[in-house]
Amino acid sequence: MPSSPRRRILVTSALPYANGHIHLGHLVEYIQTDVFVRFQKLRGHECVYVCADDTHGTAIMIRARAEGRSERELIAEMRSAHLADFAGFQVAFDHYGSTDNPANRRLCGEVWQALSSKGLVITRDVHQLYDATAGTFLADRFVKGTCPRCRAADQYGDTCEQCGATYAPADLVDPVSTLSGTRPEVRSAEHLFVTIEALHGFLAEWTRSSGAVDPRIANYLAGHFLGEPLRDWDVSRPAPYFGFEIPDAPGHYWYVWFDAPIGYLAATAEWCEGRGQAFASWWGRGGAGTPAEIHHFIGKDIVYFHTLFWPAMLEAAGLALPTKVRVHGFLTVNGQKMSKSRGTFVLARTWLDHLDPSALRYYYATKISGGIDDLDLNLDEFMAKVNADLVGKVVNLASRTARWLEATGLSASYPADGGLFAQAAADGTEIAAAYEDGDFARAMRAIMLAADRANAYVDAEQPWKLAKQGPEAAGRLRDVATVALNLFRQIAVYLAPVLPGLGDMAGDLVGGPIRSWDESQTPLAGLPVAPFKPLMKRIEREQIDAVIAASQAAAADQKTTSGESPMETTPTTADSGEPLAAEPLAATCSIDDFAKIDLRVARIVAAEEVPEAKKLLKLTVSLGGDTTRTVFAGIKGFHEPAALVGRLVVVVANLAPRQMKFGLSEGMVVAASGAGATGVYLLSPDSGALPGMRLH
Repeated sequence: MPSSPRRRILVTSALPYANGHIHLGHLVEYIQTDVFVRFQKLRGHECVYVCADDTHGTAIMIRARAEGRSERELIAEMRSAHLADFAGFQVAFDHYGSTDNPANRRLCGEVWQALSSKGLVITRDVHQLYDATAGTFLADRFVKGTCPRCRAADQYGDTCEQCGATYAPADLVDPVSTLSGTRPEVRSAEHLFVTIEALHGFLAEWTRSSGAVDPRIANYLAGHFLGEPLRDWDVSRPAPYFGFEIPDAPGHYWYVWFDAPIGYLAATAEWCEGRGQAFASWWGRGGAGTPAEIHHFIGKDIVYFHTLFWPAMLEAAGLALPTKVRVHGFLTVNGQKMSKSRGTFVLARTWLDHLDPSALRYYYATKISGGIDDLDLNLDEFMAKVNADLVGKVVNLASRTARWLEATGLSASYPADGGLFAQAAADGTEIAAAYEDGDFARAMRAIMLAADRANAYVDAEQPWKLAKQGPEAAGRLRDVATVALNLFRQIAVYLAPVLPGLGDMAGDLVGGPIRSWDESQTPLAGLPVAPFKPLMKRIEREQIDAVIAASQAAAADQKTTSGESPMETTPTTADSGEPLAAEPLAATCSIDDFAKIDLRVARIVAAEEVPEAKKLLKLTVSLGGDTTRTVFAGIKGFHEPAALVGRLVVVVANLAPRQMKFGLSEGMVVAASGAGATGVYLLSPDSGALPGMRLH
């Protein structure tokens, strides 16, 4: 395989916020980035992975205040915890910094000066939400309400997770402070803005033609943001605020989203200073030497900041623009959002206490395709895939053959193998291309095909039978084991970016440390073989159950612990009176009238669309045992039929059957809708309720 020219690659992940611990959702990105970096280094490129803790903002200030300590004490503790978790999952940074350091303060000032000198900074009064109970202006993520564009409920104060709209917190409909649960006041305060509309043409061209942005993301940006004037970016917050005070605007602090991406620059500058390299050789434009590539790995929820605001800042400051913004989707567990009550909101530390981190690295790799689709961690599939692929195919290849080489070592020359090693060596080109594209799933499929061929060879040669034939078969046994162990090490090279621990153990077994991708191209011969040690164990159901139980216990402890921070409390909501005003209460009824209505818990056992109907879904509900009812419910367009199956609902069970055009409806499913609603909301009973139970 011809080697490519040596590249210089700077890689970043989104900065983890110092207000919380690392969980499995975070790890999708950091494992993805680490695999990419390890692959580039194995290929011989100069690849530098920098990251930092994102440390500023109101959330840090509020939590530190609640815990009776300084913000810097808090972020120091969280830094140690983050680094320990990353190390546990073998995520290896070349430099891990902090946004609360002198380098970041200096670079914030330089970028700010560049923006100011180009006339891109303006000042104006804004109406901002203020929590009088908590005594602070509210940062975007401390406000929730209804999206002003699509009317989706329960959205944060900066961006809508449903339609992608961005807005100011004061634009929310019916905003509520997450700190106190009260409705915030609107107060006027002076803010500083960056007017990126002046860079509209540059951003439209860069997102469309630079190759840095996935075409789907570019189309999204064009349709949602670049098709109209870009709004000014509010980059300051008034005191009290934990962050850097703006030098030419006393009493104002740079908003966390201004100094956080500059943390990429600061981390690079600190790394360069420690190695005598020039910062401009990585972030400068032009100059001598091989130009650096810059790859950002981010989640799809922060695309707006990384593909509009961030390149605008870099362009204004005359710094290098990203070569590639690599965007991934969110993590679900068993097909649903991570849930504390279900025990699927799993912290990194909880996983490390019970399960092999390498197993998660491999499973994520089999799911990451380089696209923006969400990734699902199905725990049953996880156990089956790890046990079948890593234990049953890869590790088993060495465990079945290495012991016969401990005394003799590898054959003096590599034996004939029917072209197996050469075929896998040729596959290395496609595997490398998949890694380069970020399509790790494609790479894993190709590697496992090589493992299948290798195991088929061992099954056909049956070395365990050769071992019983005595000295006359010793030479053949040695050759078969030599082929198998070479194929194992070749696979370990290909898997090394994903499973560095397996690569280390393979190197200990034979051939020494794996340092280059090219080691997959040439077989080994005449070398000693160390005694085999177990490389990976099977995942057992008890381990997964222990992770779920520990996560549920941690969630319960968090709810009952006294002195919990305001960030962890459940706010009481300040509900709007609009729905009630639009549909006033009905006339009173007697208890005897109410008793005539038989409300029962039911389980939806089947759901299907009614093609001829605009609003109806056909539901089959179980009231327990063999008792079922057919109900036509007007919820089409608001609920997907497949997602309803298995759900508990409330039905009016004694409603007289009604013959409809589409069939006989034998009841009614209870749902809520009304003024200000964006959907029809099915009522669900509390946990523990069973089909057939009556509501009283």
